[in-house]
Amino acid sequence: MSDKNTEDTAAGKRETFKPLSRRSFLKASALGALLIGGTSTALLPLRKFKNDTSLETFFQQHYDLLTPERMERILARIEKEIKERYGVDADVQDPKPIPDVQFAYALNISRCIGCRRCVHACVEENNQSRDPEIQYIRVLEMPEGTLDVEKSNHYYEPDKVPVEGKYYMPVQCQQCDNPACVKACPVGATWKEKDGIVVIDYDWCIGCRYCEAACPYWARRFNFAEPKIPKEQINTEMAYLGNRIRKKGVMEKCTFCLGRTRKGLMPKCAEACPAGARQFGNLLDSDSVIRHILREKRVYVLKEDVGTRPKFYYWFDK
Repeated sequence: MSDKNTEDTAAGKRETFKPLSRRSFLKASALGALLIGGTSTALLPLRKFKNDTSLETFFQQHYDLLTPERMERILARIEKEIKERYGVDADVQDPKPIPDVQFAYALNISRCIGCRRCVHACVEENNQSRDPEIQYIRVLEMPEGTLDVEKSNHYYEPDKVPVEGKYYMPVQCQQCDNPACVKACPVGATWKEKDGIVVIDYDWCIGCRYCEAACPYWARRFNFAEPKIPKEQINTEMAYLGNRIRKKGVMEKCTFCLGRTRKGLMPKCAEACPAGARQFGNLLDSDSVIRHILREKRVYVLKEDVGTRPKFYYWFDK
């Protein structure tokens, strides 16, 4: 349970301490309170913080309570930390939802060729760890004539696609209207935004992975190791609730590239698709491509029976 290190100094050995996360603080505080029963003893782990930056991070208010001024200080702090750690000048912003917009995705299974370009474009855009590599999108190779994802293969060879008798079905966060992951989070670190995007505040996540277990689409990823991204591959245009570089021990997932889409751009996976299989737009716009697809095409909702009401739709040309 100890967070201490030992350093050799001229005067002998000296103990130093690592900054605590909310997770380790809660564990230490609970144990201290249980064994000693005193409030002051339960708060002893706070003394282990090395500097004011760690304290500021720990006591940061929930996202909903942050004033614009406090958010500016937080964004500046994150940019400083990225500069110190990776040697790049990041521009971290906090783009807000666009009024009267409910984002939705539609993917034409008839056109997807299984090339996985969407997977790699997503990794690059969202500053996902390269070693080990974290991927938000899984492309399933399916036998024609079935929609049983349990019989799918996502370890196929992408340089030999498409394969006769097979079709391809990318799966990522479904941005549910009734997200099970949000209900499972014990600390309010994940929630649904006004534009329908389900987000995670990485500073609040305690890494319990309850949301990962609750998600029926295998869409959430956990950083078991410290993320590694080569300096030259870092996307320096970052969003606080989106593609800013995460830390070890937190959850992450697709956010419909909110740093792009809230500025009127397409998600990077849609932009990268060579077959034009991906469509993205506003559900509240009756003239949008999304609404046309829902009206005119044969639409399939993945695991519709679980009641999460996804805003990610699949459709077929034939």
